[in-house]
Amino acid sequence: MSKDEEVQRVLNAIEALGEQGDAAERAKRLTELLDELPSSQSRARELRQQAVRELRDEGMTLRAIGELLGISFGRVRQIADGVTNPRTQKRPAAE
Repeated sequence: MSKDEEVQRVLNAIEALGEQGDAAERAKRLTELLDELPSSQSRARELRQQAVRELRDEGMTLRAIGELLGISFGRVRQIADGVTNPRTQKRPAAE
């Protein structure tokens, strides 16, 4: 599975933060990045969950989605259900 261009650009931008400027500037930028990462990671999980649910709504099976994403169908189910860490988090109760 190759990296999408957008993903590669984000990874390259992160790498550039650690390469440009003096050590103090790099440390400040990387600290800012690390401070923002948890909320960005949460947002990325939400967006992935939405996309997985859309695929299910379009009729794709859990197995087909898993094959597309390179993960197990069980993990696809967890993502669709909003489980981010299956070891510590149980599936949300039905509403």
